[in-house]
Amino acid sequence: MKLTSAFILILFAFQFSSQSVVAQNSGAALKYMESIDKELNDITVDMWDYTSAAAHGKSARKVENRRKDVLRSNLDAQKKIGRMPDFEGDQSFRDSVVSFLKLSFNILNNDFAKIVDMEEIAEQSYDAMEAYLLAQERANQKLNKTSDMLSAQQQTFANTHGITLTENKDKVSQKLEAAGQVYKYYNVLYLIFFKSYKQEAYMIDAQNKGDVNALKQNSDALGKFSANGLKSLDSIKPFKGDGSVKTDCKNMLAFYKNESGKDAQIIANYSVKKENFEKVKAAFDAKAANKRTQADVNGMNNAVNDFNKSSTEYNKVNEDLNKKRNELINKWSDTVAKFIDKQVPKYK
Repeated sequence: MKLTSAFILILFAFQFSSQSVVAQNSGAALKYMESIDKELNDITVDMWDYTSAAAHGKSARKVENRRKDVLRSNLDAQKKIGRMPDFEGDQSFRDSVVSFLKLSFNILNNDFAKIVDMEEIAEQSYDAMEAYLLAQERANQKLNKTSDMLSAQQQTFANTHGITLTENKDKVSQKLEAAGQVYKYYNVLYLIFFKSYKQEAYMIDAQNKGDVNALKQNSDALGKFSANGLKSLDSIKPFKGDGSVKTDCKNMLAFYKNESGKDAQIIANYSVKKENFEKVKAAFDAKAANKRTQADVNGMNNAVNDFNKSSTEYNKVNEDLNKKRNELINKWSDTVAKFIDKQVPKYK
């Protein structure tokens, strides 16, 4: 089952102020800054298209196409801005913008290409998923660092040429920032959920193989992980009043915790009784009918009765677990989808 993980790229746009202090050359300097801003706007729009497509479950091909659109916009902007003249001998701002574009291009082209590859194996283990999300976080941190560097150069240029900058984020920039906040919150909950989700898969695998020792080890680990997860949830507040994902995460963990206890014991007991029945039956069948003692018959009957009883308990528990698990997983997936749709603005 493909779960909703998080793949998000946040790039903050640079919007230059439309106000300036009246000073010599301030009008020309402001127009110069705005001409560079215009080239960056195209990248911002493409970045939001890419982010929205990834957030709202668009096809992998569409998401990848959006990433390529951002790369093309970046290269176009590098060329156009690189060909611009300096401003009265001051090359610093133009060159810093080109450097920023080159750095962000490399991050998007290299770091995030690797992240796309990591996504294919992310669900194979908790460590792989954690590494996948951490790689995204580090890539975003790189982008934010380059953004801060450019912002500082922007301010230096403005101060030098008598321009007063004001905070003036456009709607696309605000949407990008909002998406980043949503996924930062969701990733924490997702990892808490995924750790127990994956551990249950290991337990079920041991169950299917009839490996009682592995079943016991993995059920104990599931009990520990789910209990720790529930404790971690206590310190997590709803996101802007929306506690839906937290609530369903809590319900999933409560299910895993209960499953790891009495239910896991019944499942393990079934495996033990089954193994014992098969051994007793093999020994019983190996004896000729005229050589079987009453003790042999009693032993066989007891093994059959124990196995039948454990089978009845096992089938009921297994049926109940499968039903409840499917209900909760479907509810979790539906809640996450609705949460993302509600909290992450769609591209328009």
